[in-house]
Amino acid sequence: MNFVRITLGDIAHTRSGDKGANSNIGVIAYNPEGYRILERYLTAEKVNEFFNPLSLRRVKRYLLPNLGAVNFVLEGALGLGGTCSLRYDAEGKALGQAILKLSLLVPCDQLPNCLRLK
Repeated sequence: MNFVRITLGDIAHTRSGDKGANSNIGVIAYNPEGYRILERYLTAEKVNEFFNPLSLRRVKRYLLPNLGAVNFVLEGALGLGGTCSLRYDAEGKALGQAILKLSLLVPCDQLPNCLRLK
């Protein structure tokens, strides 16, 4: 089986924000094929590894199939919370953009049609 490395930005867009000391990232697929990739390959462990420099306490993943999205809660991403955080991005808005660079190794036959043409 042949595999190809893609980034989340190839198949999805994001929304992010904060609740206290936690950051929230919604990853929304552009199409149903993209959602199937998110569901199968975008795990809480991968997200935790990607954001390793933030020393997160835990990453929780929630599947939202009716929206074609996956939601992640990054516990402890903002230190003591948005208003007390010394991080440059105290509200976690940039984390949604950053995660679009996360790469996934995906079987070629599972790629959305738009990526198969590249």
